[in-house]
Amino acid sequence: MFDAITIPFGAKMLFNTVKLKPGDVVVAGSDAELVVVVGRDAFLVRANSRVEFSGDAARLAVAALRVVTGALLSVFEPGGRKRIQTGTAAIGIRGTGVYVEVGQMRTYVCVCYGEAELTPVDDPDAAETVRTTHHDQPRYIYPKGMPRMIERAPVINHADAELVLLESLVGRKPPFTSAKY
Repeated sequence: MFDAITIPFGAKMLFNTVKLKPGDVVVAGSDAELVVVVGRDAFLVRANSRVEFSGDAARLAVAALRVVTGALLSVFEPGGRKRIQTGTAAIGIRGTGVYVEVGQMRTYVCVCYGEAELTPVDDPDAAETVRTTHHDQPRYIYPKGMPRMIERAPVINHADAELVLLESLVGRKPPFTSAKY
């Protein structure tokens, strides 16, 4: 089983613990954000989001996530291969911090640090491998019919403090923080 912690928006650290298993769906309503810790990976599910988890319950490991709506900030244990799927993008993760936001006509992806392969679902030949140290190469990934499948984007809607929080929940520090943190 996976553990999830629910933090209602604006609440004074009200915690509920819920056991999740592969195939479960996490939905955050309009007034909620959810923090989910699974083994050595941690996630911040934004308001108005739907995320489907799949993986190995016996090993407490997430293998893949599907972000159906909304946004998800994730930190993954180095060395493991994971996958995040949206309607327009497949993101192959290799131990990294990543923020994904699903929009009407595009997916926003910021590989906050680490490495990921960004693949447009409608044009796998347009895939890019992104290696970053600190929000260096955010991207928009579009569906079929757009002139460019992947293009540069600004850093939006996530913060270093959130990455620090998530990494601290699994006993790590983001690589951009100082050793004296």
